[in-house]
Amino acid sequence: IEFIVGSRKTSNFYWAFILFFGSLGFLLIGTSSYLGRNLISLFRSQQIVFFPQEIVMSFYGIAGLFISSYLWCTIFWNIGSGYDRFDKKEGIVCIFRWGFPGKN
Repeated sequence: IEFIVGSRKTSNFYWAFILFFGSLGFLLIGTSSYLGRNLISLFRSQQIVFFPQEIVMSFYGIAGLFISSYLWCTIFWNIGSGYDRFDKKEGIVCIFRWGFPGKN
């Protein structure tokens, strides 16, 4: 029996964290420009014009949060994990993988 890791790889955790915090930053900068307040003290939101730059940044932030949530769901459900079973006596190979919950 050979076990397969699936989506709980270190690289998936890395990209999910990077994507979440990056898109959250984009969304916070867009929101702070719209409100006229500094929600993040490192950047001055008054220097960036809301239309069209911050609308695009807000859109990228929202899209990134959706993609990040997809990555976190696949990590949580551990999509693609399973095992391979090799029976040399019988000459049988059994490949078992987890899919989305309720779809196995």
